[in-house]
Amino acid sequence: MPRVLRNANATNRLEDTMSKYSDIIDLPHHVSATRKPMPMKNRAAQFAPFAALNGHDDAINETARTTCQKIDLSETECEYMSKVLSHALDTGAEVRVTYFNPDCRKSGGEYLSACGVVRKIDEYDRMLVFDSGLAVPLDNLYNIETGISGSES
Repeated sequence: MPRVLRNANATNRLEDTMSKYSDIIDLPHHVSATRKPMPMKNRAAQFAPFAALNGHDDAINETARTTCQKIDLSETECEYMSKVLSHALDTGAEVRVTYFNPDCRKSGGEYLSACGVVRKIDEYDRMLVFDSGLAVPLDNLYNIETGISGSES
């Protein structure tokens, strides 16, 4: 029997609500003659969730982003790479270098590779310059391979 009372109460509330708006309930939907209707995309955007803290998601993603630490090479490895670079510069051979690219936002960075023909070694700025214009800091070199056929990556 309590269910019947609940349904009766709901029916009474619906009738009360309908009676409040009985004067307008059957009127046609108003369409403005002077204004264009808002596009559905913009109407939907009114109800889209918003970010209460601007940049919060970006900060979380930045914190989660991983970097690796720079590996320091031995003196022997540096001398070997210097000889390989000099030979590549003299012969015009194509090389692939792996180098450390420091991260501008947090400690560490990432290792990148580049291929190309060495145009010059800038001793003053300590840069390795490829014929494509790419300049790599000599102090950040990690590995050099010669005899590579392919393009810059």
